[in-house]
Amino acid sequence: MFKPVTLKEVAAKAGVSYQTVSKVINSKAKVSPETEQRIWDAVAELNYTPNYSGRSLRQQRSKTIGYTWEPSPQDQANPILDEFLQSMFHAAEEKGYYLLSFPFHTEEKKLLDTYRELYYTGRVDGFVLSRLNYGEASVPYLLQRNIPFVAFGRLEEDDHSFPYMDVDGARGIAQAVEHLVELGHRKIAALAWPDDSRVGNNRLEGYFSGLTKAGLATDPRLVVRGEGTAEVGSEATGHLLSLPEEIRPTAIVSMNDLMAIGAMQAVRNAGLQPGRDIGVTGFDDTPTARYLTPPLTSINQPVSAIGKNLMKRLIELLETGSYPEPKCELVAPSLVVRESTAGYRPAS
Repeated sequence: MFKPVTLKEVAAKAGVSYQTVSKVINSKAKVSPETEQRIWDAVAELNYTPNYSGRSLRQQRSKTIGYTWEPSPQDQANPILDEFLQSMFHAAEEKGYYLLSFPFHTEEKKLLDTYRELYYTGRVDGFVLSRLNYGEASVPYLLQRNIPFVAFGRLEEDDHSFPYMDVDGARGIAQAVEHLVELGHRKIAALAWPDDSRVGNNRLEGYFSGLTKAGLATDPRLVVRGEGTAEVGSEATGHLLSLPEEIRPTAIVSMNDLMAIGAMQAVRNAGLQPGRDIGVTGFDDTPTARYLTPPLTSINQPVSAIGKNLMKRLIELLETGSYPEPKCELVAPSLVVRESTAGYRPAS
């Protein structure tokens, strides 16, 4: 018969009193960082699960999933995040679960401490991760402690150590480049994200592979990096349009719709017409893309379906002990063509 681990066993392992263990787990005591780490290491090694007051005594589950999100600036909406959250809320509700969202901490230790406290106090049964980037600490931290989680995003192309779903961003941008080439464009620029962005670099790979497939040379002067905002998109496009005529692009692929919106504004400011004189593409196919002037050609990623599937798969893992196949899935995006590219007229 299974015998649950006790506080006293954790205390003996950590070399402290069981009262200290109880207070640390419930955030009611201040101890040295070394002592606190020993306690949490003992908790993880012994697989101790506190009997939190809101927990089901029979199932030992809270029926709650944790998700950390990075708040957007007050003047900037994030429709992709909204869509992702809504899909997870609905999928969790269908299975009798709740979703607990909490702000993302840029300070690594604070974020890991939050994961630890929420799980070991029994407030959540597992986590959904997103915003995975280079040097990501959350994934190895949760894996080492056998804390259940799924991720929207991956770390390495050949990494199958944790369950995830991700969008093939490189494939999406390559589709955009292929579309522009078919329209007659030969000088295609890219509005890229900072080089420390894993997602941005993955999408940029599609730009380079698309050019290579078309037999076009890459020109580093046509790749401008910056944060994914409309302001950066506008400034970067203004720079591109100021290049000598033999270099100046006739089309621009953007890593998101916000940069594309800024790009189209800069094109207009230069006395040109987006779609006819300069082709512009975005990524995300946000709800406003079809209502812009001209409507924006963009890459659609099935965020709602991904959020729903991730939640259902995590709940299956929690309830059956096994994760459904496929463990890792790369989802293909689709190109939605609109007038921001379709009206191009090559110079005769």
